[in-house]
Parts: sequence; C-alpha cells; structure tokens
Amino acid sequence: GWCPLSPAGTQSTQLLVEPPWTPAVLWDRVTLTCQGSGTAGATTWYKDRKNWWQKGHDRFTVTQSGTYTCERPGTGLSSPVYILNERLVLQVPAGALLEGDTVTLRCRG
Repeated sequence: GWCPLSPAGTQSTQLLVEPPWTPAVLWDRVTLTCQGSGTAGATTWYKDRKNWWQKGHDRFTVTQSGTYTCERPGTGLSSPVYILNERLVLQVPAGALLEGDTVTLRCRG
C-alpha cells in the first residue's frame, strides 16, 4: 500500500527556543528561531494569532510575553511557543518527551 509522509517528517516549520526550556519566561532573554525550507528571510511572525512581523528575520529576541508562531513558504505554520511573564516557573526541556524518559525539571524564579 501507499503510505503518506508522516507529519514528523522534515517538511515542517519549526520554532526553536533558546534557552531550550518550556514554558519559556520573558526574563530569560528568549531567542526564537524559525526553521523551514524555502526562502530565507521570508518568515512571517504571528503574536497572539495576529500577523505581527511580516517577512521578518529568521530569529529575534522576545521582548513581550505572548503566544508566538512563525510561517515559512512551503512548510507552513509552526507549533505555537508560549512566552510567560511569571516570577516563578517550573520548566522541562523543550522538545518531544516520551513516557519513560528521565526528565530534569527546573524550578526558577
């Protein structure tokens, strides 16, 4: 039978968070990087579901809390990243976690 490509294939837009912890907090000076195939510099950024920064750079440092997604031509919209403005946060490593994995939690304030 014919199998479609899995959604976990390389043809997706990814929003990378540095430092790589989630949820991200504003006072961590978080950098977001949009990755996908297609034209570099053709990234459209969305903040709180509004078109916020048309054809912006591929990476920037966050200065406002909110929900960020990015879009690249050809690979579409990334999953959302939430940047909180909290004084105390319990964080897990950003990225996929599977049941049974050993996870380091960080409680930070």
